[in-house]
Amino acid sequence: MSSPSFPEPRHAHPDTSPDALDAAIRRVAAKKDEWARLGIPERIVLLKQLLAGVLDVAPAWVADGCRAKGLSPDEPLAGEEWLAGPATTVRNIRLLIEALEAKGQPRPPAVSVRPNGQQVARVFPTGLLDKLMFAGVTAEVRIQQGKPASQGAIYRTPSEQGKVCGVLGAGNVSSIAPMDVLYKLFVENEVCVLKMNPVNEHVGPHVERAFAALVEAGYLAVVYGGVEVGKTLTTHPLVDTLHITGSDKTYDAIVWGATPTEQAKNKAAGTPINTRPFSAELGCVTPVIVIPGKWSDADLDTQARHVVGMVTQNASFNCNAAKVLLTAKGWDQREAFLAKVREHMKAAPARKAYYPGAQQRFEGFLGRYPQAERLGEPRDGAVPWTFIPSIGQTPDEYALSNEAFCGVLTETALEASDAAGFLDQAVPFANDRCWGTLSCMIIVDPKTESALGERFEQAIDALKYGGVAVNVWAALNYGLVSTTWGAFPGHPPEDIRSGVGVVHNTFLFDHPERSVVRGPFRPNPKPVWFPDHKNLKAVGERLVAMEASPGVGGLLSIALAAFKA
Repeated sequence: MSSPSFPEPRHAHPDTSPDALDAAIRRVAAKKDEWARLGIPERIVLLKQLLAGVLDVAPAWVADGCRAKGLSPDEPLAGEEWLAGPATTVRNIRLLIEALEAKGQPRPPAVSVRPNGQQVARVFPTGLLDKLMFAGVTAEVRIQQGKPASQGAIYRTPSEQGKVCGVLGAGNVSSIAPMDVLYKLFVENEVCVLKMNPVNEHVGPHVERAFAALVEAGYLAVVYGGVEVGKTLTTHPLVDTLHITGSDKTYDAIVWGATPTEQAKNKAAGTPINTRPFSAELGCVTPVIVIPGKWSDADLDTQARHVVGMVTQNASFNCNAAKVLLTAKGWDQREAFLAKVREHMKAAPARKAYYPGAQQRFEGFLGRYPQAERLGEPRDGAVPWTFIPSIGQTPDEYALSNEAFCGVLTETALEASDAAGFLDQAVPFANDRCWGTLSCMIIVDPKTESALGERFEQAIDALKYGGVAVNVWAALNYGLVSTTWGAFPGHPPEDIRSGVGVVHNTFLFDHPERSVVRGPFRPNPKPVWFPDHKNLKAVGERLVAMEASPGVGGLLSIALAAFKA
């Protein structure tokens, strides 16, 4: 890997004093009612200014991200920072503009009803460019049972009274914080005070510059600091609601108390210390359900690369990173598939373990699984890619109840040999044994899916995950943005798991349950999360421009880059 080389960042040291934080909260609170009454035309003007702002800061935003993650801004892996930062944020803004141009009720391409009575809205593709850009990919939002597919509640019945949302930003993916802010402002009608996570506080100045129109108008403030700043923000009397992307332990500390003893006492009594309305996305032990079939050698290789990409992207610091492979013990190609997984994990470049606690979490897995296999070349500051086959299946199995949040992939084999029998076991196993409900993936070849027929669709119905991805990584559930992103609904505050509420959702559905994204079993061109993508930087840069202003020229430019992967 080439040595990173870039100029030092020139961000002014932020003021983290209590007085500065209080002033920022008061400044935003003073504008909450004004924001609540702001009309659609004025909001569209602001969004267009944000779009221009993101395009302006994108190169510096990416350079800072590369610096933090030990990458050269000129190497292919720098494309991850383009895709997971500016590209996704630009897409979010553009789709919100389109939603507001439709008066807050953009028409989905299709709405249908499942046999179980659930309404389903097709949200992708929306036109020819989508079809050409993501060949074979479709996405739908499923509405909560018994609820209508209504849209844009705040635009149908606007409120005269505003709210202030305290947003605790994520430290791993740089688009999460700005996109959470966009959702709270433009979908839930709340002004925001965004606290940057110390892990990636370098993103904050770029957000402030890109979103200057909101900051200058007083609808958004960006603040910095650690635990004490977070505590002040989440308990400030002028903050009405809260949103966090992070850990369920942080959620419990905010809502139930500072120590496990205090939390347990308050949960038992039903007396939270913080009663503000809360939305949260809190991670998952993400399963990959590998349905047995008859695969060619090329299929085995492609799907192994697919899985390894779900593990290694962003050094595995993703809440949707593949963590548990569910396979069929009687599948005659299981060992060949796992051999390919090992091969591609070993070949994947080592990555800096930039997220705090990675080494400790890694050692926690090593200490419990003597069969753990360290793959690839060691590198200072990196957690080695590690594969742990044949883990147990007990209710308290460590790997099923603890999110590794580092480069660890585990595997367990269910007692099945055929697709139908395996699916009957895999769905309840994923629901009941794998901690969390954020997202899951299914890999299935076309012939097997066809043979399963309605049984396959019933399995999707039964999976209790906010994002289900078939033959694609659940990163698309996040990155398409027209889909929803969040936990499966129903977690009580006492057992929050993957969280509550959704973000993104640019069709502005009032009652979303989950999103389902599907892709081709044999993708072409190579997906951007494959670990051996050789032209990722060019794809990422060009996608930013394409998302800002979709057109045939931009599409051809991306296609030329993508097919050089």
